[in-house]
Amino acid sequence: MRTNPVKDKLNEGKAVFGTMAFEFFVPSLPQIVKSAGAEFLLLDMEHSGVGYETIKDQISLCRGIGLTPMVRVPAGQYHFIARALDLGAMGIMVPMVGTAEEAEFIVSCTRYPPHGRRGAAFGFSHDDFETEDIGEKIRVANARTLVMPLIETAEGIANIGKIAAVPGVDVLWLGHFDLTNFLGIPAQFEHPKYVKAIDKLCAAARKHDKVLACMSGSEAWSRDYWAKGFRLFAAGVDAHLLQAALRQSLGVMHDLDAARATAAKRKNKPDQR
Repeated sequence: MRTNPVKDKLNEGKAVFGTMAFEFFVPSLPQIVKSAGAEFLLLDMEHSGVGYETIKDQISLCRGIGLTPMVRVPAGQYHFIARALDLGAMGIMVPMVGTAEEAEFIVSCTRYPPHGRRGAAFGFSHDDFETEDIGEKIRVANARTLVMPLIETAEGIANIGKIAAVPGVDVLWLGHFDLTNFLGIPAQFEHPKYVKAIDKLCAAARKHDKVLACMSGSEAWSRDYWAKGFRLFAAGVDAHLLQAALRQSLGVMHDLDAARATAAKRKNKPDQR
């Protein structure tokens, strides 16, 4: 049964980079992002509206190409988490985690008894339909799953020390936009309230040896949060990456056209001498 290279690297203190999918769940997506250098593909179910059949296809397409599939489930409920794991997700992100009790429940959903409450179904997608020893499968499955609560509410920040202390929580993933919303300062990432919250998040991660993670949409953001100690990054989302690349290319074309129009206007302007 396959292990999780992303979790292995993080456990070694190394950084890991990937991307997130919201819109373009096409058959070629895993290979495209892998060829671009991504180490993981995080598939969104909270805001995208996609169902488990689509997620299953995407996870299957990650098999054999060295790309780790991870899923953001819609909410921290057992049936959401267990289904994603049974489809082969090697990392689970759960939105709006606000308490240690929530984090403990999430961890329990990712572990088989006696360490948790995950239901048994073997010889299917998550174990590549292999028929090896069940005990070994349970050991690998428990060890390989990356548990990533999203810290994106004022409650989550208030309880971050207790959340970070929960055994089995691997990553504290910053939900920066939602966090500013819940702090009453939408998209104000330089506001003292937000800065104070990030400092508290980083301190809890250091104290409890948890990985800090976030999505980054710019070089400046990546450099800033790298300096803060973040080591797991999702480089934007598919729709925004396409928009940015297209906007840049079209901008060059529009500039060329504007320069042509200006030159033509000057050429046709009557001589005033």
